[in-house]
Amino acid sequence: MAVDVSVIATSSLGDRSYLASDGRVAIVVDPQRDIDRILYLAGAKGVRITHVVETHIHNDYVSGGLELARIAGARYLVAGADEVGFDRVPVTDGDVEPVSDALRLRVVATPGHTFHHLSYVLDEATDGDWQPAGVFTGGSLLFGTTGRTDLLGQEHAHELAHHQHASARRLVDLLPDGAQVWPTHGFGSFCSASQADAPDSTIGREKQANPVLRLAADEFVTQTLAGLDAYPAYYAHMGVANNAGPAPVDLTPVTRADAAQLRDRMAAGEWVVDLRHRKAYATSHLAGTVSLGLDGPMSTWLGWLIDWGTPITLLAETPEQVADAQRELVRIGIYRPAAQATGAAEQWTTEPGQLRELRMADFPALAAARAGNTPAGLPTPDVVLDVRMTNEWRAGHVEGAVHIPLPDLPKRLADVPAGAVWVHCGSGYRATAAASLLANAGREVVVVDDKFDQAEAAGVAMADNA
Repeated sequence: MAVDVSVIATSSLGDRSYLASDGRVAIVVDPQRDIDRILYLAGAKGVRITHVVETHIHNDYVSGGLELARIAGARYLVAGADEVGFDRVPVTDGDVEPVSDALRLRVVATPGHTFHHLSYVLDEATDGDWQPAGVFTGGSLLFGTTGRTDLLGQEHAHELAHHQHASARRLVDLLPDGAQVWPTHGFGSFCSASQADAPDSTIGREKQANPVLRLAADEFVTQTLAGLDAYPAYYAHMGVANNAGPAPVDLTPVTRADAAQLRDRMAAGEWVVDLRHRKAYATSHLAGTVSLGLDGPMSTWLGWLIDWGTPITLLAETPEQVADAQRELVRIGIYRPAAQATGAAEQWTTEPGQLRELRMADFPALAAARAGNTPAGLPTPDVVLDVRMTNEWRAGHVEGAVHIPLPDLPKRLADVPAGAVWVHCGSGYRATAAASLLANAGREVVVVDDKFDQAEAAGVAMADNA
């Protein structure tokens, strides 16, 4: 049969893993830490995992490769040039790894995202000859972009960007236009220089669409480095964990906390995170909590905002939601939350005075308020706070707004000018998280729960970027 390649998407982190098989045996590429998803898929397809491969030592998640290879009894392919603290099959440029009579892998060095980054060409046997079906490109050639080159330190970014340019061109020289491109990053991950411009792609399409293949090296390097924004603080811990060899994870339910224990945890400086949708949080929530709903990239922002190692308690409507959050958190190395509580907000306190509301508005309301017609029940906006990332701010922002990216806010609360704060982001998710932090600091706050691209049409004056 023809090769079958299944995508295992981790949308909350913006990554993809892959399971490729010939109907009997399978290869897994760049698996996330919660490997039960992959084992279930292999079982459903009736295939045996014989090879697990890593394109690089990951910076945005803890790999499940070591544990998956151990459980499956598979060969674990990792770049021989990477110094790691576990046994693996070291591979290097030019190696050919037989998989079955129908499949093989060819190892191609594609430095750029990291110094020792590898891509894997998947060949299938056709009429007695080997033909490339596609290439697993990790953080090298992505859909319409490439992996970022500054994660190993700004001092290496320029050199790695030049490597990235050469690596992408090497892949298109090696492969026919019809070969599929299967990247790991590009779907929301901060590991990519920009986001994917398509749901799938081929070498031929990338020749037409990807700047790395249209620009000369120096121009590509300049453009790429100029476009890079901040990346999550927790990345600093991912490479360390992956080099050492991640330990098995425990996804069983964590200890339940009662109302008194929740209060004590917050008093001790621990984080209590409300996983409900922001509208439910706004209606009623436990004072002192932080809003990071499961409907958004909760783990990315939580891992970025906290001081690493701070105990975390999870609040949700159901145990299933807590379990989903645990799964997301193990992917970034937060292995066990300290506690959990489920149900309605009223169950998380013994004193009604500990419940709080969060006022919400939209951009038409902000426009009206700035024009002197503040809607009833809302304070006049003394401060408009924009918590989007720097690249978003540069692309356009509200006239007179204060800019503090959400990841910087915990340490910059004192920089928010006095008065009532109306806070916005691109959609409302980050703004609600920011508003919870501001309210916990005693500030009067309103969330602009609206899409930023609607602001100007709603009558909000925008700054002149000229």
